[in-house]
Amino acid sequence: MFPFFFDPTFLVLIPALVLAIWAQSRVKSAFHRYSQINARRGVTAREAVRAILDSNGLDNVNVEMVRGALTDHYDPRSKVLRLSESVYGSPSIAAIGVAAHEAGHAIQDARGYTPLRLRNAFVPVASLGSSLALPLFFIGFLFSNPMMMDLGIIFFAAVLVFHLVTLPVELDASKRALSILSDSGLLAGDEIGGARAVLNAAALTYVAATLMSALQIVRLFLLRGMRNR
Repeated sequence: MFPFFFDPTFLVLIPALVLAIWAQSRVKSAFHRYSQINARRGVTAREAVRAILDSNGLDNVNVEMVRGALTDHYDPRSKVLRLSESVYGSPSIAAIGVAAHEAGHAIQDARGYTPLRLRNAFVPVASLGSSLALPLFFIGFLFSNPMMMDLGIIFFAAVLVFHLVTLPVELDASKRALSILSDSGLLAGDEIGGARAVLNAAALTYVAATLMSALQIVRLFLLRGMRNR
């Protein structure tokens, strides 16, 4: 949510916007390319992720299909790994890579991976911050209320912390996924590069989100300074 008027500080966000657009383009391009190439092993993403979970003692984690494109995620509360329609039944390198990444999150959860625990604990705070931060700040800005502006910045800082904690969680899940796919033989050696390309592209979206949050805070400080003049 942005203010209804334009201000020059919005230019601060341009690098993050450019990176976000480029990252999304990379994700779509990489996924499209490697979704056209089936893994020689012939297993579907659902079968691959089930094998990964079972081999790690996670037979209690269910695998379900969820609507949408690239809506894949692991739900630590219900212990359910959900694969999108384009991934679930696909035997492509891209689909197997994405599914293995989500299995990486399930393994993190089972192993008590500290950054994941921190991220999960921070979700309610970050959700509240993302909803209230900018409205509070800009109400304070319009009515020259420094306390409300500061409160908005504090709330938005919680969003930045969430993104900073998310980065290592996502990178570690991809690292685990690529290692498991290679060691298990679910993907051949020359197929791992395709899965890596998809996961690296996806990682860029998290980098872009983190940069956007950081630059948004810079922007808010600049606006606060302008209001105090």
